[in-house]
Amino acid sequence: MTRRLRRAGVFAAIAVLSVFTPTLGPAAPAPFLLVAGGLFFGVRDGPWFETLALPGDRKDRRLYGIVAFAMATAGLAIFAAVPGEPLPYVAFAAAALAVGFGRLGRALVARERDGEFAGVVGYLVVGSTAALVGQLIVIAQTAPGVLAEGLPVAVFIAATASLSAALVRSLVYDRDAHITVIITALIAWAFTALVPTVTVPEIAIGLAVTVALGYAAYALGTASVPGMLTGVLLALLSVVLGGVGWFLTLISFFAIGGLASKYRFDEKADRGVAQENQGARGTGNVLANSAVALAALVGYAATDHLGVPAVLFGFAFAGAVATALADTLSSEIGGLFDGPRLITTLRPVEPGTDGAITWQGELAGLAGTTVVAVLAATTMPLGDQALAGVVGGAAGFIGMTVDSLLGALIEGDRIGNQAVNFLATLAGGIAAVALAVAVGAGGL
Repeated sequence: MTRRLRRAGVFAAIAVLSVFTPTLGPAAPAPFLLVAGGLFFGVRDGPWFETLALPGDRKDRRLYGIVAFAMATAGLAIFAAVPGEPLPYVAFAAAALAVGFGRLGRALVARERDGEFAGVVGYLVVGSTAALVGQLIVIAQTAPGVLAEGLPVAVFIAATASLSAALVRSLVYDRDAHITVIITALIAWAFTALVPTVTVPEIAIGLAVTVALGYAAYALGTASVPGMLTGVLLALLSVVLGGVGWFLTLISFFAIGGLASKYRFDEKADRGVAQENQGARGTGNVLANSAVALAALVGYAATDHLGVPAVLFGFAFAGAVATALADTLSSEIGGLFDGPRLITTLRPVEPGTDGAITWQGELAGLAGTTVVAVLAATTMPLGDQALAGVVGGAAGFIGMTVDSLLGALIEGDRIGNQAVNFLATLAGGIAAVALAVAVGAGGL
């Protein structure tokens, strides 16, 4: 057994303590604190120190990495065990086990295969399995009568927790497992609070389709590993919290936008207008274009708690996604043509200039917003399809135009491209809601 695998096994063992939280009650943090204290004060050299030490630990002769993980889980246990259970037991167990066993899965795969993708697969498979089993053990202790009924939601939470943990882990250092488990617990907590209504077939199909599409994006080079994880997580949330229509609308952006980035890539690279990282979109890019849509999706799922008409969130989602695809196509296709002009003055500028547009790019953007508008209008609950299509298409065009204006006016020294993309999708979402209210779309 390798040193890395032994270390991962200790992380997993600490995570297992989370399933005993309901039984231990107020004493739930104690095991984690005992482990943290024993490792911090009792293991400063020797074979166990060499096995458990993460990069940076050897300099100070302290096991800061694994101790921080134990302390973080102790803190989460406090919130799970206090009266009122602010952090649900299932959310705590899912987060701790997804992180602890995710590391173990990654270490197991590393013994046989190298590469980031293979490691992520091991992380997700072992982490999500452990998170599911842990939740079922917790439910058996707290509400055994609803064990079967709670299975679909437990599968959803396990998948969401493991995807979130793998994504956060790809963005932080290896010794930052404490950050990963805290963020993952907060995400799991949020989605348990929504109480999604989902069946086993729905979650199974959703997982199969989203994972397959995620792998395709990675294999085609349209997404990096973190970008793939982000896309798979957002797609899974869309199909579970929204429905098939929301999923198809969002996937249209990922699929068409990704292929557009790779289209005649070498030619765009020679012109200096190609997407960075060989056209593979990372987490920042995916979130910049999808954050507003995700917020609208969560708002839709939480409609009963917010007292806001659900259709408003649907229009915001459609407007944001329409903007994202319109902007992507206008940039990727427009960048292949000569004669770009600055949108604010219409004077000729060099290809790749922020805020530059071409008539070919504008047409491509209009085609993109039309695709999303038609999909949203025909598959999402937005009322009259023709009216909803017009609203979505107009919102996408408005958002695309805002992106170009922001590019010409403030992008560069003040804000970066990802911030501009976020603001543009926000403008598209707001425009869709405003237009829907103005024309009475969706029964408003």
